[in-house]
Amino acid sequence: MDAFDYKDEITPSRGPAGLVLNVISAIALIGVLCVGVVFLVIFFNPQSSINPFAPPTLPALAQFPTPTPTPQNVLPPTWTPTPTTAPSDTPQPSATPLPTETATQEPTLEQATPTEGTSPPTVESAGMPYEIQQGDPSYIKNIGHPDLGCNWMGVAGQATGLNGAPVVGLFVQLGGTLEDQPLERLSMTGTATQYGSGGYEFTLGDKPVASADTFWVQLFDQGMLPLSNKIPFNTIDDCEKNLVLVNFRQVR
Repeated sequence: MDAFDYKDEITPSRGPAGLVLNVISAIALIGVLCVGVVFLVIFFNPQSSINPFAPPTLPALAQFPTPTPTPQNVLPPTWTPTPTTAPSDTPQPSATPLPTETATQEPTLEQATPTEGTSPPTVESAGMPYEIQQGDPSYIKNIGHPDLGCNWMGVAGQATGLNGAPVVGLFVQLGGTLEDQPLERLSMTGTATQYGSGGYEFTLGDKPVASADTFWVQLFDQGMLPLSNKIPFNTIDDCEKNLVLVNFRQVR
């Protein structure tokens, strides 16, 4: 029986497997060292190109130029002001006071508005913008209501402007007495177009009655300020002359 050799039993074998493990261990150690180096580089320089998550680059601070005071121009010590114009001994003309205009009171709406039972104020013809047509008042047969014939009496007409065109929307007032009965009425141009587009009309009665200077008509604007004088007219007891025509025309 051979003697037992203890050393031969416990000595590990150094075959190819041990060599592979040593190589793997060396590679792992080198990898750890590389990772540590990379970590240190990124830690001290985050903007390094090897950092895959580099922080954004901060914008550069704006640089403003330093203001430099500009010295003001200094007048020379001997500077003296030079007058631009020479004084003149010619006396200036004294101001002549302008004549003071005398205020003229304008008619108010309350003063110009006719009321029932009273006549509008008679105004002078000078300055009135409307006058009656030449030849008026004229007397003709009733053409506004031919169906009534002689059973009607009235006054009518129209208003025209400077260019001869009809004027609509002006007031016409009638005043007077018929057989001792007062008669006051108000109409508007454009309401009786059978006498023209700017026509108006007043019915005085249901039969022709003669009267002398007891009636008048007058034209007003929409503020009831007079545009014409009072125009007096007569009435005739005649069925062929039971319509009185009074046409207003603008002259200024």
